[in-house]
Amino acid sequence: MATRFEILIVAPPTPRLQAIAEEALDEIERIEAQLSFYRPTSEISALNRDASHRPVRVNPEVFQLLQRAESFSQETQGAFDVTVAPLLHAWGFVGGTGHGPSTSELEAARSRVGFQHLRFDHENQTVEFDHSGVQIDLGSIGKGYALDRAVGILRDHEITSALLHGGTSTIVAMGCDGEGNPWKVALPKSPETTEKEPVVVQLQDASLSVSAVWGKSFDAFGKRSGHIIDPTTGEPAQSASWAAVAHPSATVTDAISTGLLVRGQSILPELMRTYPTMRAWTG
Repeated sequence: MATRFEILIVAPPTPRLQAIAEEALDEIERIEAQLSFYRPTSEISALNRDASHRPVRVNPEVFQLLQRAESFSQETQGAFDVTVAPLLHAWGFVGGTGHGPSTSELEAARSRVGFQHLRFDHENQTVEFDHSGVQIDLGSIGKGYALDRAVGILRDHEITSALLHGGTSTIVAMGCDGEGNPWKVALPKSPETTEKEPVVVQLQDASLSVSAVWGKSFDAFGKRSGHIIDPTTGEPAQSASWAAVAHPSATVTDAISTGLLVRGQSILPELMRTYPTMRAWTG
């Protein structure tokens, strides 16, 4: 997933503990092999290569994750959408740091984005695209999903206190820290901010994901364009510099933080009804 995953377990170090951590990291690697946009052998690459020509059978857990992604898209008013890959290509964020597309490139990309282009066959567990050039990229949800699966491995081995992260942008706090207190995580500060003290969030059996416009970005026409694209407009997100979401599920926080960054505070009331334990911040 082009990022670093780390696991910190609060317990005396033993060979068994190391084996458990390695099993959890192996699970993350297994998920990467299924979901990678870049690995030609992944199930997502098979979909992107073949699904516009014929129905493609996928693993049941991949099928379920794609359907869950569709639900997240509906809940965020289309702001989260894993079919956004053609727009990422048009803006130069696939294998690059970005550039402005031509009008024709942008229009062509927008015509290939949206869950209306996906056909799910529940009986046969297949996915088909109705338009050539449609592509799926699970980068906006894959880290959270992989971390949730890794947490499941740790719980199976009766681990109750640990901290996991994927690229520091998605963090899972299991139980308490080594002193019996909730884990403390500082939210990022925008490069342009004048605030000196970061906002610190306490996490206990919860996940935190942060989506931000910096990172992969470029300056053009007096503004910074980041790699998180609004699927409904085809333009880089401009409603906030960053958005953060806390919730028990890292899959949820990964998806909803992206949607919140794209669409802004207007979708929060409805999201809070769907996820009443959720906490959210923007800056």
